[in-house]
Amino acid sequence: MALIYLGLGTNLGDKAGNLNEAINKLSSGVGCIVRKSAFYASKPRGFESDNDFMNAVVSVETNLSPLALLAKTQEIERELGRTAKSVDGYADRIIDIDILLYDHLIINEVALKIPHPLITERDFVLIPLHEIAPDLVDPVSGLHYSTFILQD
Repeated sequence: MALIYLGLGTNLGDKAGNLNEAINKLSSGVGCIVRKSAFYASKPRGFESDNDFMNAVVSVETNLSPLALLAKTQEIERELGRTAKSVDGYADRIIDIDILLYDHLIINEVALKIPHPLITERDFVLIPLHEIAPDLVDPVSGLHYSTFILQD
């Protein structure tokens, strides 16, 4: 059984409803939800939008391999109405599920990078991650994730 951390984000429609529905689908399709953060508001980053985001982080125990997990999270995104991942920049989205961490693995493949390559640059991930796992250490740097929180 692996312990994973997933980042969730949405900036369209019923944002709290989108996050709750994603969490329910993760619970039934990925594994047991161990902890879930509060929902946090954030401004769009990397693109212009009038729609603020709502974000959360969940920790889940799963039997899925990293690539099977990626396939399942993408399937859940599609089920919730996401048409495609952003390729040439960011855009508004009904739901986004990012694999942040998978146990202490470091994976650097074309299709999957763990830890998520931008985890240490995003307070909208770091703050909810710190809420549910305050002593979590980055497997790459060996530093606690709390040391990266910017609060800009």
